[in-house]
Amino acid sequence: MTMMFDECLSLKELNLSNFNTNNVTDMMYMFAKCKSLKELNLNNFNFNNVVTMKGMFFECKSLEELNINNFNPNNEGNMSEMFFGCQNELIKKIKMKYKNIRESAF
Repeated sequence: MTMMFDECLSLKELNLSNFNTNNVTDMMYMFAKCKSLKELNLNNFNFNNVVTMKGMFFECKSLEELNINNFNPNNEGNMSEMFFGCQNELIKKIKMKYKNIRESAF
């Protein structure tokens, strides 16, 4: 799923409710530079086998709401720049919800 939606600059909404991510190992830059995306629900995503999430939401400047209930920062591998360039409010929410997330994710 590497770079699957990378640079979809005009993408405003996305329904991923039918995605099966059980065997996915790489989500690097998956939504990078989706600058118009405001909300993303990844609650049905399975992150158990994911090794890299580097830059997954890189420069998603309009992203205000991110639902990733199955995400566990302790289990994930490379998360560097995962939220780089995102809004400060979103980063605050992520840091509050996931207290053990690595600083390199921002």
